[in-house]
Amino acid sequence: MILYYQTHSPFARKALCLAHEAGIGDRLQVIHHETSPTQRNERVYAENPLGKVPVLLRADGPAIFDSDVICAYLDTLHGGRKLIPEGGEARWQTLVLQSVAQGLAQTGISLRWETVRRPEQLRYAALRDGYAEKIEATYDWLETTLDAMAPLHVGHIALATALSWMEFRNLPSFRARPHLTRWFDEFEQRPSMLATPLFGETQD
Repeated sequence: MILYYQTHSPFARKALCLAHEAGIGDRLQVIHHETSPTQRNERVYAENPLGKVPVLLRADGPAIFDSDVICAYLDTLHGGRKLIPEGGEARWQTLVLQSVAQGLAQTGISLRWETVRRPEQLRYAALRDGYAEKIEATYDWLETTLDAMAPLHVGHIALATALSWMEFRNLPSFRARPHLTRWFDEFEQRPSMLATPLFGETQD
């Protein structure tokens, strides 16, 4: 399998981290592709009409995207404990945490547009402040809700890669929340995180 990847994407990293946690990282050929709304990447568009990574190319079927779908597919390819619980309350809590983490990363991307990526004269301060408020509210929710003792699942992977990316991009910090900070600092030392460091700059 081939994974179209980006070394500074929290979403691509989430998929690759899950592959490592599932013990199938060595089954992926990882190919970096720069993507941006302002820079068309024809190779990526040929597989994903949204022009975004990650994209998983398979020998026996069409391409799979986005990161949520890729993670769900990869979780079917190993014989260990499933990282997406198959039923019960654990499944819904896992998927909620994954959704929150995805939303956090996407809100961080939107905040970057209103602070560093969009030309200064086109930035919208009220929108910037609204995004920042959503980020702080999410951190507060995570501080009181995150179950640090739960068995590892895809929601944890999504959250760790999102928080790591928030720090990488110097976005509003979560480190005033001690419970969340302790959990993240411990998770960041997992081999899956150490094997997938963030680096590089967005090409607009």
